[in-house]
Amino acid sequence: MALAEGAGDLRITLSLARGPPPRLLQAELRRVDGSGVLLAVGAGDRVTASALATDLNTQIKVVRGEMDANSFYSSAVAAGVTDSLISDFANAFTFDFDFQREIRPGDIFEAAFERHVNGAGEAVGAERLVYASLQTQAKSKALYRFLPTGEKVATWFDGNGSSIVRSLMRTPVEGARISSSFGPRMHPVLGYTRVHKGTDFATPVGAKVYASGDGVIDFVGVHGGHGNYISITHTKTLQTAYAHLSAYGPGIAVGAPVRQGQEIALSGNTGLSSGPHLHYEVIVGGAQVDPMAYETESGRRLQGMTLAAFQKERDRIDVLRAAQNG
Repeated sequence: MALAEGAGDLRITLSLARGPPPRLLQAELRRVDGSGVLLAVGAGDRVTASALATDLNTQIKVVRGEMDANSFYSSAVAAGVTDSLISDFANAFTFDFDFQREIRPGDIFEAAFERHVNGAGEAVGAERLVYASLQTQAKSKALYRFLPTGEKVATWFDGNGSSIVRSLMRTPVEGARISSSFGPRMHPVLGYTRVHKGTDFATPVGAKVYASGDGVIDFVGVHGGHGNYISITHTKTLQTAYAHLSAYGPGIAVGAPVRQGQEIALSGNTGLSSGPHLHYEVIVGGAQVDPMAYETESGRRLQGMTLAAFQKERDRIDVLRAAQNG
């Protein structure tokens, strides 16, 4: 029996009989996950090989913290959240919380990371965020990652099995902060007060812009002071619009269908703009409404055997969390 090519680092343990001279009794070759081969030397120096199974155990690492006065990032790092998973945590709440306006110092968050540990107590592979909760003065939410049977990507569900996904995303651009809200304001270029009919997200030129919901492209091109502009029809009465773009995504043309979260453009500074940003509008029945206040439709709720499977996974995570929390 041979180890497969590309097996990676091996830990070799030799067992020797006292000499002189010392004699090899067995050699244990293990990968980091515990799998490998045991070579045993028998009578007549005959060598037999047997497979060694993995010895991985699943553990949950629970991190709790409070929001500080700086940012969620600094709060999460201080609490011990792995850098690479901070955006994963924030994205879990993209439909329920506006991190710019709703999160305050003292708000409580908890994250549970699943990891595999081998027999030597060493972590194997990357950590995976499986639970996230956020509690503000106004509301709280606890979410569980779950992969329904037949689907390819795990998504987030609340404790009742309802998906976090809503008809529209609150923040359809990568790495943004709100720089101007919906309502009357002094226009930074024109110099007089008029109604600002959308939300501006300050971004560097070239940030990814996403379709905030499923729909069909109904306009692509220059649109007056909006500069490069895209409009998407989601339903008979609901549209979204994206302005001041620097470039359009591949395949973006009038009549093209788009999926929620699909990259449709890059942010920019075109048209009547005082600096790089995305201007985003939600249009209901032909009139712009506040994108941050618009109540989006709820997502699906798991049913039947899929709901039972989710509940089993939810309970497994909760038991592991409770064991660590003591």
